Amino acid sequence: MTYHDEQWGVPVHQDNLLFEMLILEGAQAGLSWETILKKRENYRKAFRGFDPAKVAKLTDAHADALMLDEGIVRNRLKIRSAVKNARVFLEIQKKFGSFDRYLWAFVDHAPIDPGFASLSEIPTRDALSDAVSKDLKKRGMSFVGPTIIYAYMQAVGMINAHTVHCFRHAEV
Repeated sequence: MTYHDEQWGVPVHQDNLLFEMLILEGAQAGLSWETILKKRENYRKAFRGFDPAKVAKLTDAHADALMLDEGIVRNRLKIRSAVKNARVFLEIQKKFGSFDRYLWAFVDHAPIDPGFASLSEIPTRDALSDAVSKDLKKRGMSFVGPTIIYAYMQAVGMINAHTVHCFRHAEV
């Protein structure tokens, strides 16, 4: 509830927070978001405060050690993906000046407000998430499928998926 009321859907432009949310959304695949939120502080410790430069330097031995960390989801593919994605994230920052500039260009640097009247109207993916996913995969990222990316875009405020009747809709 606190996450919904204070963070979800608020436009994010800080690269480190965009990286954090990207890794957490990938970790959530197949699990509940509540599970990931409960482990968020452990993820911050395990993944060096979500500093992509530090995560990119993690070795296979570090990744293997994280498999013993009960505070995170112990999935080898997801852990190694975080390291690989950090390296790609840094490449994108270098090419575009920031990950924020790259990502928000997909929505012309302004949130999209579809004006959903009910939860049943909210899709799990759309053409935009397909395009972002395709581009991230082309650059070498994993755990960035269209459904994960749609949830990510909602979380970081690119798509206002609060229903029009939700008190947060107008606020974000």
